[in-house]
Amino acid sequence: MKRARPALAGVIAGAVTLGVAELVAGFMVRAGLSSGTPSPVVAVGGAFVDRTPPWLKNLAVSSFGTHDKAALFVGIAVVLTALCAVLGAVGATRHTAGLVGFVVLGAVGAAAVLSRPHAAPLDVLPTFAGVLAGLWALNTLWGLNARAEEAGSGPGGFERRRLLVGGAGLAAVAATAGALGRAVGGAGSSAAAARAKVAVPPVANPVTVPATADLKLPGITPYVVPNADFYRIDTALVVPQVDTAGWKLRVHGLVGEEVTITWDELLAKPMRQALVTLTCVSNEVGGDLAGNAVWTGWPIRELLAMARPDPTADMVLSTSVDGFTAGTPLTALTDERNALLAVAMNGEPLPVEHGFPVRMVVPGLYGYVSATKWVVDLKVTRFADDAGYWTPRGWSAKGPVKTESRIDVPRSGDQVRAGRVAVAGVAWAQHRGIDKVEVRIDDGPWQPARLAAEPTIDSWRQWVLEWDAPKGNHRITVRATDADGQVQTQQEAPPEPDGATGWHSITVTVA
Repeated sequence: MKRARPALAGVIAGAVTLGVAELVAGFMVRAGLSSGTPSPVVAVGGAFVDRTPPWLKNLAVSSFGTHDKAALFVGIAVVLTALCAVLGAVGATRHTAGLVGFVVLGAVGAAAVLSRPHAAPLDVLPTFAGVLAGLWALNTLWGLNARAEEAGSGPGGFERRRLLVGGAGLAAVAATAGALGRAVGGAGSSAAAARAKVAVPPVANPVTVPATADLKLPGITPYVVPNADFYRIDTALVVPQVDTAGWKLRVHGLVGEEVTITWDELLAKPMRQALVTLTCVSNEVGGDLAGNAVWTGWPIRELLAMARPDPTADMVLSTSVDGFTAGTPLTALTDERNALLAVAMNGEPLPVEHGFPVRMVVPGLYGYVSATKWVVDLKVTRFADDAGYWTPRGWSAKGPVKTESRIDVPRSGDQVRAGRVAVAGVAWAQHRGIDKVEVRIDDGPWQPARLAAEPTIDSWRQWVLEWDAPKGNHRITVRATDADGQVQTQQEAPPEPDGATGWHSITVTVA
């Protein structure tokens, strides 16, 4: 137990460091003193994400799905706890080494803070304050522990009680400071209040989803996915909080005229609605990182027409308020597809986590090259001159969506009753459309599935096969054919560098 006390002192001192840092960061955000990332924890996490190789990103998404960010924070907490415990144990006998180690950790945090978009020197103040508080806490706990050991106190000894009370008190201070910092920082944003005041602008020809587009079978993904259930994959560890009052979008680069549009100017434009299925390039075959929604917005092509792109331009580099970038083919933003500056999703203002106040929605392209959330900048440029966030990290530059299909029901491993069984799911080939879906039972022939209606080629299509299931274990496989006549490839490939391929198969037991 005696050997564990110095390590625990290191952990508590680390918690004090982070708690104080979060508190100061929260007040800075509340006072409008920072436009960067003053929280060292968030900054370290963001710096880690920026340096994540494709294989590790894929592993995180496939393992944790939309909980990948929570998993990262847990990982950071585990690593920091271990490091602080080691420094606490080492410093109990070699104080200078332990204290220097804490300063080094603080320097790493400060470097991460300064590496984030829009960082300013003042942003390191929370880290500096946290390190000072942590050093004081560490030194105090070491002193209390030394006196407890010198006194040879029993379990009820006075010095031991002082150590326990001191440690518990500092731990409580750390937890309170961290929670208060988060609360203060969150209260400093008016994004939620701004969103509550937004009225979805009217459209001349609103989208109507025919009843025949949704099979409404138990277990199948609904044709239009509710906002609360829509997948979220992005690089933002903390959801950016953007107020409509200060939002503006700048168009520049290889253009005849630079254009800047404000929130009020955008809302005054003639809005359109579009049914568009978004798909993450990290989606594994059979995965659920895809969703369909009704988006309301202004066509991006009309904004670009105001700027008059240079004939030599072939790419638009979009930038989020948090520094994320995506390189989108200029043709995908200027042709007749419904590429939108979206302000609403399924009849509601964009949820904050899905890009409020404005995001891009581009049919036919994976999100990493097109679906920029919290968008604030469009640079008309060339693929030869610029690259989006993920391209230098090994991903394809253009990212067209591949023809895919998925079995939603039954689930792999399910046990079903012999007789008529509905095998159903969704298939997608955005901006081409789905022409046919086929299902194979075991090694039998391919059977055509019944397709639901297809209101637009830019969203997925539901399908169902009524199967007379005999008893035994069976393997069910699905494949789709797009409207161009291209059959979904059987060749299996991982998501990197341009999207996973292969046929989705499941196994079921018929009893």
